Amino acid sequence: MAKLVFALNQSLDGYVDHTAFTPEPALFRHFIDDVRGLAGSVYGRRMYEVMRYWDEDHAAWGEEERDYAAAWRSQPKWVVSRSLKSVGPNATLVADDIEVVIGGLKARLDGVIEVSGPELARSLTDLGLVDEYRLYLHPVVLGCGKPFFAGPQPPLRLVASDRFGESVIRLTYVPA
Repeated sequence: MAKLVFALNQSLDGYVDHTAFTPEPALFRHFIDDVRGLAGSVYGRRMYEVMRYWDEDHAAWGEEERDYAAAWRSQPKWVVSRSLKSVGPNATLVADDIEVVIGGLKARLDGVIEVSGPELARSLTDLGLVDEYRLYLHPVVLGCGKPFFAGPQPPLRLVASDRFGESVIRLTYVPA
């Protein structure tokens, strides 16, 4: 049975914004290895549209960006959206019955399925499907934006903390 994990970068004051966090080399290498090891990823529409950046090669990329793109492209993706009519390569559109679809993925697959997007994570948390939360804390204060937890924070229990590079700490929680 797979474990559903909500993992995102966040500021010290609890906000997520992909434009505010440039990962240090050690953290980016961790993300490459992490993506390579996933059973798949579940995205909300907005986060999926952000991640589509990795679908096409860019001339300015170095070896690590190419490695990340290859890992991201190779993994299966499920995109939860009622507004999209189609999705890109290696992706499946989930328009209805997310509890049944995601619950079925958890039952059928082994390993980790990562969920990205605070609103989607909230819906999956409300359905009791999220097994773990990984908060990558960056030493940045944004003051506003989209919060990591899109609704009330569920009761959580800290199970691990890890440091990446000089400035990022990952806090890993499970539902209490």
